[in-house]
Amino acid sequence: MRTAVEISLYPLDADYVPPIKDFIERLNAYPDLDVVTNAMSTQVAGEHGLLFAALEQETRRTFGAERRAVFVMKVLGGKPTSDEG
Repeated sequence: MRTAVEISLYPLDADYVPPIKDFIERLNAYPDLDVVTNAMSTQVAGEHGLLFAALEQETRRTFGAERRAVFVMKVLGGKPTSDEG
């Protein structure tokens, strides 16, 4: 089953851009995931188990850093298409 997740990362730090870029780069390293980024969020789509395994690993890595962060996620059943609103 394909699943898509829309993710926004909010590092609780004045220097917030580097952790966001790092998180997105790490997601892009998964060849079986489709990653699309815009100004407000990142959409990640893939097979449900692989997607959530990647999110578990990468959110854990973000939370393990010396700074605090908040993730806001929306989980969608199926890959979004460009004509969906």
